[in-house]
Parts: sequence; structure tokens; C-alpha cells
Amino acid sequence: MIKKIAVLGPGSWGTALSQVLNDNGHEVRLWGNNLEQAKEINEKHTNTRYFKDIILDEKIVAYTDLKAALDGVDALLFVVPTKVTRLVAQQVAALLDHRVHVMHASKGLEQGTHERISSVLTEEIPEHLRGEIVVVSGPSHAEETIVRDITLISAASIDNNEAKYAQSLFSNDYFRLYTNNDVIGVETAGALKNIIAVGAGALHGLGFGDNAKAAIITRGLTEITRLGVALGAEPLTYIGLSGVGDLIVTGTSVHSRNWRAGDALGRGEKLADVEKNMGMVIEGVSTTKVAYELAQQLGIDMPITETIYQVLYENLDPRTGILEIMRRETRAENEF
Repeated sequence: MIKKIAVLGPGSWGTALSQVLNDNGHEVRLWGNNLEQAKEINEKHTNTRYFKDIILDEKIVAYTDLKAALDGVDALLFVVPTKVTRLVAQQVAALLDHRVHVMHASKGLEQGTHERISSVLTEEIPEHLRGEIVVVSGPSHAEETIVRDITLISAASIDNNEAKYAQSLFSNDYFRLYTNNDVIGVETAGALKNIIAVGAGALHGLGFGDNAKAAIITRGLTEITRLGVALGAEPLTYIGLSGVGDLIVTGTSVHSRNWRAGDALGRGEKLADVEKNMGMVIEGVSTTKVAYELAQQLGIDMPITETIYQVLYENLDPRTGILEIMRRETRAENEF
């Protein structure tokens, strides 16, 4: 059945997911607060800030009026940056007048509270207006999804019926979803892999090769799993699509803004310049701070994350940080 879906956030991933939903016959309302961007989408059917050569289906309609975008919708998909998720959720809660399915496809942890995005949405959108939150996450670059390249990701919720609902909305010949009930695992994997991607990019920028790349991805996965399990996640989630799958795609590709940011840092650029030149939110930067604080609070050993934190926030030279990790006391690989 055709559903009315409000996609909140007209960035690269929000635009790509809007096209997936449109391809499946749904009515897509793409909401953002940039008037010029909305006008471009509606009149030229392009979103050239993110995709230079892509023509969107004219049935995808951009909105800047949130109340109008929410009117009569069956489902909401949050794809806004982590730092504004709570604000947008509060605005949604104030305007929404009926019960909807709520999904999110953002990857990060809220600074200050250290909360996962689904927790933020649960707090801000009253229970009578929504079902259980669904997390849509996995190995996916918007640049490939927008050209309908094959993509497999997860739909995670503590309510399996809600996860299946999202699965039915999105799945088609090039975009396939698997359901999952480990919300903590899927969300922490999606957020924390951005940290490791920054580190992998920095290794490349410093001139290190594939051996180093393999090392940071595998040992980074160990760190992600340690912290996630301490927060209540299932260990096996981290060897699935949202875990190792997302880590591989984000930690090895020039499509990844986190990898590109790390690469620039490795080549000697300053963080402020990297963020300015990127023109998009680098979630790995803020997530590194949250993960570092959580690791300190919980007593979790995360040397890669700690080193990246020091590079980003304490001006540690990346090459010095690598040497410090390599000179740590030796230990057993399976010491969890």
C-alpha cells in the first residue's frame, strides 16, 4: 500500500532514502529549513549541494513548513544531524496530531547526555503519538544508493512488527533490509564506526598502507564491541551489517566524510579548516568526544578512540599518537 512519509533532513542520506521510498511508490515529503534548497528540489528536481548529476523524481516534494509536511503522514524518518535531533523531535511533538511510525537513519550519540538517537526520540515524542522507534542503519554510502547500487542494511526495533514495517517500506531490487531486535547494538555500531573511520583516514593521510588499515579496522571493531556490550548490546551484532559491514564501508572509502576528514588531518590540516571545507557534519568528531567520556565513565579500554580524541581535542600529533599505541604493553588478542 502507498504510504505518506515525511523524511526530515534533505542531506545526502535523506535525499537518497527519499528516492528509495519514492521508487517503491510511496508519497515522499522531504523536509528541511533551507528555502533555496527546497525550491531547487521542487523546481529543478536536483539537490546539487550533495549530488551534482542526479535528477530526482518530480514526485519527491520538498517542504520547509514542518506542520504541512507532517499533515496526514503514516511515518516519519529522521535523518537530521545528531546535534539537532532533540530540537526537531520537540518541534514534531508540538505539531503532530496523530499516531505515526517513527524511524531514524542518523548515526551518532548526543553530546552532553551521551544518549542514543532512539532514546532522544523516545523522550521527546510522546508514546501516544508513535510506536517503538526503528533504527535504519548499515553499510551504505548515499552516493551509491542514489544511483541504485545494491545496498543491504538493518531495521532494528524492540518491536519486531515496527522493524518489519520499515523493512516493507524500503526493500526492493537494489535496497534490502534485515530486521534486528538489538537496538543498542545497531545504534552504537553505527555511531562508533565513524570514530574509527576518522582514524583510518588519518593513517592514509600519513602515508601508511593496507596493513595499518586492516589493523585499525579490526582493533577498532574490538573497541566498538567493548563499549557497546557494556551499554547492553549483543556481541554478535558487531559482526553483522551494522557492525563490521558499516565499519568496512566507512573506514575504507573516499565517499566517507569521516574518512576524508581523517585523511586531511593526517596530511597536516587543522580540524577547524577540515570542518569548514567539508561543508557537511562530520559525526565522527563529536562522537569521539562522547565515546571517550563514556569509556572513562565505564572504565572501558579504548586506546584508538582515546588517541583520536587527543588528536581532535588536545592537538596531539597523529604520528606521535600512533607511536604511543604501538608502544603500549603487549597483550593477548582475545583479551576482551
